[in-house]
Amino acid sequence: MNKVELKDLVGGALQEKFSKAFEKVIENLQDQNTSFKVKRGITIKMSFVQNEARDDVSVMVDVSEKLAPQAGMKTSFSIGKDLKTGEIYAEEYGKQIKGQMSLSDFETASEPVKVQKIDGDVVDTETGEIIEHANNVVDLRKAAL
Repeated sequence: MNKVELKDLVGGALQEKFSKAFEKVIENLQDQNTSFKVKRGITIKMSFVQNEARDDVSVMVDVSEKLAPQAGMKTSFSIGKDLKTGEIYAEEYGKQIKGQMSLSDFETASEPVKVQKIDGDVVDTETGEIIEHANNVVDLRKAAL
């Protein structure tokens, strides 16, 4: 019996389709939006239909891949009714609760801080905040002598 090389079937088209299916499976395995638990697969199906004289056969070759579906997404809505207007609302929120402020809501100072040395400490002159303390460390062992 003659040996058939799968890479040569259908003029090399089977190998080409398998390579594309393999690439899709690998991309699906790497996709963070799919479950890592779902098994992926590649199926090569060959269907044989012969004539009545049994001297000719038609072969259908199909390559299909089984991929993991995209994972569902989740969000949260704050819902309620405006008591003044009677209008209902739904407002999507992420990691913050509706009305909660984040640090990005505050503007950062674009002007440089004005500093001055007072008693060895570096002080912000506008706010009075001590930015850097003077190094006034006293060694009590030496002071006792």
